[in-house]
Amino acid sequence: MKSNEMFRASGIMALGTIISRITGFIRGILIVAVLGTALLADTYNVANTMPNILYNLLVGGALTAIFIPQLVRSFDHEDGGDGFASRLITTISIILFVLVVIGMIFAPALVRLYAPEFFTSGFEVEKDIAIAFTRYCLPQIFFLGLFTMLGQVANARGSFGPLMWAPIANNIVGIVLFGSFLIFSPAISIDSISSLQVQILGLGTTFSVVVQALVLLPVIKKLGIKLRPQWGLKGLGKSFGLAGWTLVYVLISQLGYLVTVNVATSAAVRSAQEGITRGVGYTPYTFAYFVMLLPYSIVTISIITAILPHISRLALEKKASEVREQLIRAIKLVGVITVPSAVAFLLFGPLITSVIFVGIPLEDARYIGYVLAALSFGLVAFSINLILIRGFNAFEDTRTQVLSILIINIIAVALSYVSLFTLQNQWVTVGLGFAFSISYIVGLLVTLSLLKKHTGVISIREFAGQHVRLFAASAAVMLPLFALTQYLDWVGIELSKLARLGELVVVMIFALLGYFIAGKAAGVEEITMIRHFKGSLIRRPAAEE
Repeated sequence: MKSNEMFRASGIMALGTIISRITGFIRGILIVAVLGTALLADTYNVANTMPNILYNLLVGGALTAIFIPQLVRSFDHEDGGDGFASRLITTISIILFVLVVIGMIFAPALVRLYAPEFFTSGFEVEKDIAIAFTRYCLPQIFFLGLFTMLGQVANARGSFGPLMWAPIANNIVGIVLFGSFLIFSPAISIDSISSLQVQILGLGTTFSVVVQALVLLPVIKKLGIKLRPQWGLKGLGKSFGLAGWTLVYVLISQLGYLVTVNVATSAAVRSAQEGITRGVGYTPYTFAYFVMLLPYSIVTISIITAILPHISRLALEKKASEVREQLIRAIKLVGVITVPSAVAFLLFGPLITSVIFVGIPLEDARYIGYVLAALSFGLVAFSINLILIRGFNAFEDTRTQVLSILIINIIAVALSYVSLFTLQNQWVTVGLGFAFSISYIVGLLVTLSLLKKHTGVISIREFAGQHVRLFAASAAVMLPLFALTQYLDWVGIELSKLARLGELVVVMIFALLGYFIAGKAAGVEEITMIRHFKGSLIRRPAAEE
């Protein structure tokens, strides 16, 4: 893939991701405004997270890892790969439908698994609401699978944008849903929410995922891909063989996340028993993680999605050194965004979240910022790890990467329980942020060591120097701004919501301009590449050279 071609493809996806994240932010702000950050929000967020957990656990991770490489190979078939795609989509759809039915039957057991303290005495209302939300949300599993499969088919045929743009439709439905609640039912609580309101919120959330999946159907038709129900497993043996180790990988990851949800909801329930009414549980972690993923989603996912088909072809052609060069290049390019973002989240986390989440008390909004600051330490390592994992996928090695995710989750689980048993309940969720960060920093070293069997040694020195310069440029610009904001707090100046917004805008403008100037002065050539990348967002794709 030529550089300009990758930038154009990444640019189209990044623009879709930016708009998706903006609409997602609006949706998230409305969710917090309607449900708050305490136990009512936890019942909804645990239930709404369940479909994603189960989908990724049993199917989703395997699809993402194996679909594109296998589709690229199927292009050589007489039908251009349409039969392979049809058989795989039919088979996976049946599996997902059965999974939905089983999940709805055993919804109480699922809630007990992820939020066991909802079943303690005195929290029967929370338990019943969580179970109801779970049953209404579980059908999302089927449509998440359909969305992923159709999107990956489009990606394999060189159409990258739709997979990034479809979530915008999802977010718009969510904005209408929660915006309507904010207007017509602005004061719902765990004690006042009705069964009908739970049903509307649950089914409305699922409907947004249905819309997200169905908007891809015209895209597939336009690409000339002929998908139809096709029974049988012909040609799928290798795909499901590769999926076996991927499922182990995802299983380990989701078991680790199970602990995160368990620990966070336990902290919330125990805090409520102590009389702490503000949100300190799973919901603050969810939305802090959501904010942290913004730079990761805009740049990392866009670039990786664009280069994965290309590095898969290079791996097929036994060009390991070129795969290695592409991975290092992607790490450096992504670092231009993730390094300053990590510094900004660390220094300005509470300011950012107090501006974003205006529909809740200031103390609750700032608490989300503390969790965001804890997560910021792991943002860069998390993004690099994702890039390296795609290297394994290009070589169709779904086995070796399991060791990496195992070590990451052992560390995260251990530190999560350390937080639960050593920290005060209101600070446990912040501890979960640190557990995430430390686990991915250590895991990065493991992943680099494991990948060398395919690409040769990828030394940290090959990108660490650039990352250190990026960190120095970010710190040099943002530390004085941080000192200024801290001074305003120290002298006791209480800012209004509008004033805090102005403060954040000023900080962002000076930080961004100063960072690009300092980065360029430090000789980081990828700064210029990002400028070209940004420019491609508004240029129409040129003819291939």
